[in-house]
Amino acid sequence: MIARALILMIVSLAGVAPIASAQAQKEARANPVKPTQPPVIAPARSPAADTGSKVLITREVFQYDGGTRRDPFVSLLTTKDLKPMLVDLKLVAVAFDPRGQNSVAVLRDVTSRDQYRVRVGQTIGRMRVAAIQEKAVIFTIEEFGYSRQEILAFVVDSTKMRPRQ
Repeated sequence: MIARALILMIVSLAGVAPIASAQAQKEARANPVKPTQPPVIAPARSPAADTGSKVLITREVFQYDGGTRRDPFVSLLTTKDLKPMLVDLKLVAVAFDPRGQNSVAVLRDVTSRDQYRVRVGQTIGRMRVAAIQEKAVIFTIEEFGYSRQEILAFVVDSTKMRPRQ
């Protein structure tokens, strides 16, 4: 069945092709080919005057005023703004004022052996001294827009008497 349909289709197409070529020959005899003329090039015109409204394009300009801020394009891992970290500090001594105005704490950075004498309100790295107690220092740490408080206490209580050996 399919073979018969294919044969009929091929025969019909073969019959149409000679008819189409005969029609093309008749049209060619009726309309002989005329020599082609070179294309006419229009003379160049000057641009027309702009009669529409002008479009004004503005762009935003950003300016970074560093002032007391750090450079946002410098890596945080390589700056000294982060040092010392709280885990690197050890509370060595506290000169405590019961009124809370003149207390001084001595801190030591165990990694670099640097020593810091701090009062309430002073800043070390990203940490600000919030309070100094008899045996601890309270820091306010600001990170990524949030602040938290951490306590650095004496590791060993030096006020206790050591046993004799």
